[in-house]
Amino acid sequence: MRDLTALPKAHLHLHFTGSMRPSTLAEMAAEQGLRLPTALLDHDPLRVAGTERGWFRFQRLYDAARAVVRSEAAMRRLVEEAVADDAAEGSVRLEIQVDPTSYAPYVGGITPAVEIVLDAARTSARAHGIEVGVVVAASRLRHPLDARTLARLAARYAGTGDGEVVGFGLSNDERRGDTEAFGPAFALARRAGLASVPHGGELLGPTHVAQVLDHLAPDRLGHGVRAGEDPRVLERVVTGGVALEVCPASNVSLGVFQDAAHVPLRALVDAGAIVALGADDPLLFRSRLVDQYVTAREVLGFDDVELAGLARSSILASRASASSTASMLARVDSWLAAEGPGTGV
Repeated sequence: MRDLTALPKAHLHLHFTGSMRPSTLAEMAAEQGLRLPTALLDHDPLRVAGTERGWFRFQRLYDAARAVVRSEAAMRRLVEEAVADDAAEGSVRLEIQVDPTSYAPYVGGITPAVEIVLDAARTSARAHGIEVGVVVAASRLRHPLDARTLARLAARYAGTGDGEVVGFGLSNDERRGDTEAFGPAFALARRAGLASVPHGGELLGPTHVAQVLDHLAPDRLGHGVRAGEDPRVLERVVTGGVALEVCPASNVSLGVFQDAAHVPLRALVDAGAIVALGADDPLLFRSRLVDQYVTAREVLGFDDVELAGLARSSILASRASASSTASMLARVDSWLAAEGPGTGV
């Protein structure tokens, strides 16, 4: 049992506000005289039923946390701390997702909001010795024309290096909005060379996954964990090389599965799916990236060879350059070749 904090891995599913440290949230709220829902400050993970009502509670708490991020300094702090926390957990690359619309009113618009995140990503990457890319995401709750605006903005900053936009996403409640209507925005992003990384297949099942495959042509699917409920849909995911960003803590906390033992990670991997573990929103779920690997090991029975395979998949599914990918994969091989047991988790 080798040290999972030393396992080189890429983190591909982390939301900007959801990455916040609880201590940072409490501190910023106190500075602004804002009262927070007590659930945001509890030590226990947020657990709600995977229903409309349950999702509403989750979104209400997320919105309350987002409301404290009201300045450039706060945005920069979130990025720096997210990168520091991932580096401490052995991440060699982080691709953090942000919807700039939420922060635009406080920094002069969506363009400055994106530029602040990108500049902070570059600075933090240098400081902590890992690669950091940014995914610009639209919301299902807004008009598809807003998504096109964000796709054009993301395209202006497209690249694969630190502090560049590497992908375009679609987040929020997947039961809302018309998936097909967001197709033109994703087409714009793909023409700019950005990865297509929409959410889908967590709150809704394989029929929704098929819709996302049909209309948004994903390179990676945020969650996608329920694709296996229809073997034909899962086959499309596997043969299409669509990576799944599986977030066990999110699945359990939102009531998608009763407990971690029911998360079908093993079935997805055995079917040949490319799987990258993600923490999603550590602020709300109180579970970071290494915790997902611990779950895979201690609850789902993955041995070190298989855990290294998950780490390799995360790196291969990232937008890292070919040279960086090769270097990262070599580091995974070195981790696996080292004698166990480790001294960490």
